[in-house]
Amino acid sequence: MQSVPLGVAGELYIGGAGLAHGYLARPALTAERFVANPFGAPGTRLYRTGDVVRRRTDGSIEYLARLDQQIKLRGFRIELGEIEAALTGLPGVGIAAVILREDQPGNKRIVAYVAPLAGQQLVEEKLQADLRAQLPEYMLPAVLVVLPELPLNANGKVHRPALPAPQAQVKRTLPRSTTEAALAGIWKEVLGIEDVGIEDDFFALGGHSLLATKIVARVRETLSLEVSLRQVFETPVLEAFAAKLAEVQGKALPTTPTIRKRGR
Repeated sequence: MQSVPLGVAGELYIGGAGLAHGYLARPALTAERFVANPFGAPGTRLYRTGDVVRRRTDGSIEYLARLDQQIKLRGFRIELGEIEAALTGLPGVGIAAVILREDQPGNKRIVAYVAPLAGQQLVEEKLQADLRAQLPEYMLPAVLVVLPELPLNANGKVHRPALPAPQAQVKRTLPRSTTEAALAGIWKEVLGIEDVGIEDDFFALGGHSLLATKIVARVRETLSLEVSLRQVFETPVLEAFAAKLAEVQGKALPTTPTIRKRGR
């Protein structure tokens, strides 16, 4: 409810003589959306659209996202519209949509969909690398899907319910050692998937920081090996991670210090 400078994102409010009286037979929604106009004459109202926009220097209004696109994931508040804006700013990207999916119960993840400009080709790995240079780790999509075009509704906006579930591109190179086989079994259990190959990337399969902590715990329980959470991020490919496990194999786990009772 405060004016913002040119180029700064804010919620779009609509007012004036053509403003509707409210929603038919929905007084609660009317009271929520039709609010007093602090900039106009007494008794005038504004309509809260829920659209995030910004004014350009030429006076036009640029649509950015919906206010209801804010989510909370693993303790972070994330504006999905910010991720979409970063994606549409990348070379060759024509349109982008970012949603929160829960295809497996309890495993919420950010999934991004992009379609190229006419005559352009998009490479998923290049897009992910460019996005990583712009956004913090917690805002990065777990999966990035490149489509020829995104489904649109009658108003020309992305029809989000029609966006397809991402299909994991699992490489079926079988484990070659007992360590790789054990690690593949742990990944299947933690990620809730059926097949894992040695060339697969933990995060490309839907992994995130919380699941990475489970990987570390399961490696300790199953293989009696101590690895750090950082190691999972530095070597997310199963083959490379198994090689790191081979390096620490045989090393004793740190002992837990004894807790002694004190009088005080």
